[in-house]
Amino acid sequence: MRSRNSQGELNTPFRDVRNASSGQMLKRAWWIIALNFFIPGSAQVVAGRKGLGRIGIVFTLGFWGFLVLALLLALISKVALFTILLTPFIAIPLGILFVVYAGLIVFCSLDSLRLMSLNRVGNRARPIALITLIVTALVSSYFVGTIGSTTLTATNFMSGIFSNSGNLEAHKGRYNIMLLGGDSGSNRYGLRPDSISVISISTETGTAVNIGLPRNLSRIQFTPGTPIHKVYPYGFNHDCAGECMLNAVYKATIDNYSYLYPKAFSKGSTSGIEATKSAVQWITGLKIDAYVLINMRSFTGLVDALGGIDVTVKKALPIGGQQDCYPADNEHESICPDAMSWIEKGRQHMDGRTALWYARSRHNTNDYDRMRRQREVENIVLKKIDLGTLLFKFGAVAGASSKLVRTDIPSGSVPTLMDLAFKAKTKGLKSLQLSYPLIQANNPDFFLMRHLIAEKLRTYK
Repeated sequence: MRSRNSQGELNTPFRDVRNASSGQMLKRAWWIIALNFFIPGSAQVVAGRKGLGRIGIVFTLGFWGFLVLALLLALISKVALFTILLTPFIAIPLGILFVVYAGLIVFCSLDSLRLMSLNRVGNRARPIALITLIVTALVSSYFVGTIGSTTLTATNFMSGIFSNSGNLEAHKGRYNIMLLGGDSGSNRYGLRPDSISVISISTETGTAVNIGLPRNLSRIQFTPGTPIHKVYPYGFNHDCAGECMLNAVYKATIDNYSYLYPKAFSKGSTSGIEATKSAVQWITGLKIDAYVLINMRSFTGLVDALGGIDVTVKKALPIGGQQDCYPADNEHESICPDAMSWIEKGRQHMDGRTALWYARSRHNTNDYDRMRRQREVENIVLKKIDLGTLLFKFGAVAGASSKLVRTDIPSGSVPTLMDLAFKAKTKGLKSLQLSYPLIQANNPDFFLMRHLIAEKLRTYK
């Protein structure tokens, strides 16, 4: 007959272990480990410590309930899921609760160690049971804690990057984002963009087309009605001084015509970016909805955070060096006195520094190949950022990206664009490079360029 304790509760064999054998204690220990892993707090309830146990069970049910809800939303409406995760007054409390729950798992695990009474378990099984409890506790607490910390980091990162309010308005079923890549210093941001392209994304299918423009494109004009058009009504080449190429629009506007865009900074942009946007709109015939500027100087941190990238190098390139040169071979010594080392031909695993030199190297190559390499590196990095990377490396990725990216994309459009980005990732990023020999940068056929763009977008609706 089972006895009752002082509170009148039934003393089950799980609680009353005074007469239990070593084998029974081992079986009991395995049950405690399993309960602690799958439902933290349940072992305490069964063993009689109901206060701690109930708190643990409430947190556990809430956590699993949230995961089930998130899974359903991921299947039904990713936009709704991203909206929840990126809304600060929802995401921040969730992240804090997840971190608290991770700490509670550790506390329940320590209490489970006490409940196991390992001193009464056989000598051979004792270390196995102890190691199993520690491993399962670390796995579950790390998993929950990672979700919590990632949620908090993502919320802070997103609110810092996407500071504009409102939503983008699609045009003809597409979002058109101008993508710029360039260096920046303390007093300049992308002074002369090294790469200029437009990412055109279908609002229905998520299919994305990367339209690459030569940075040395000449004879450009600006969209009528924009402030910069008033300065250059007959085109950039007509009145500009010096090199009148597409990537010079930024510097010319920043240096001389910033007053044309008095509200640019408050909207997360600059006068140079707005003027470049006007030029790109005229060149492509597309309405540019927003821009993303990638600071190549901070690109190394992102590549390192991702664990490096794999690139197939078609031609050896010098790291360093201030003149055209070639590497040493069986017949010649290296003619590149300033180069510290070489990026050799073939498949290479690159860290951030090497990837940056690969993308930026001007020597032993030409400008068109340089633009190709920059877009190649950008595409490889985008493909490497998957769900696992975002979950378990988001802190490092966000730390690097906070200095890497600048944009005027409004926060209200981020969930929609993220959903489209995942769709685009499965379909693959399509490409249209409007460069030599298809387009002559010094004498471009803009009618042909717009025709090719329209045909490409019709193909990938």
